[in-house]
Amino acid sequence: MPETQSTRNVSVIQDVNGNSIVMINDIRFKGKRSVNWDEVKTYIEEFVGDNYIIADTSDMVYIGSDLPDEYTGSEYTESLRGANAKAKANASQGIPELLHIAKGKYFRENKTNKHIRNAKFGWYRYDSRFALPVYGDNNEVERYNVFHASMLIRHANDGKMYLYDIIDIKKETSNPLG
Repeated sequence: MPETQSTRNVSVIQDVNGNSIVMINDIRFKGKRSVNWDEVKTYIEEFVGDNYIIADTSDMVYIGSDLPDEYTGSEYTESLRGANAKAKANASQGIPELLHIAKGKYFRENKTNKHIRNAKFGWYRYDSRFALPVYGDNNEVERYNVFHASMLIRHANDGKMYLYDIIDIKKETSNPLG
């Protein structure tokens, strides 16, 4: 039986400084060579129609039908290789929690005609963090790598805010969780 959203193994913990981290405890999207973005897209489609509250600002963020395509086919995603590609693919499992713990709301006006219809009222970015397990030779978790990500939100014509993509994924070298 395929894994669904309801069988996600995701939790939120606090680091030593009291900052939230989304713990994604299963590596759902793995492979030696590259990510199967079609599988990731199918998984994200399960979230379409859902909405989540960002705790820090009380903003409601919706998951629109454009997210699966943008998340898996954006220029940013296509530029990813190796560990960062796998991190983005697996971060999809924690979308609700990544939105919930997001902080640092930052507004940017829409500057391209390409998005005049779907981001009429501009863009917001929020910072979020997640951790993925690193497995040793014996298939036991050795540690967790922590990543920073920017949640890109579009403010649409209908006045609602929609998750558009997760970008700028960077491993935090100073923070592996043991």
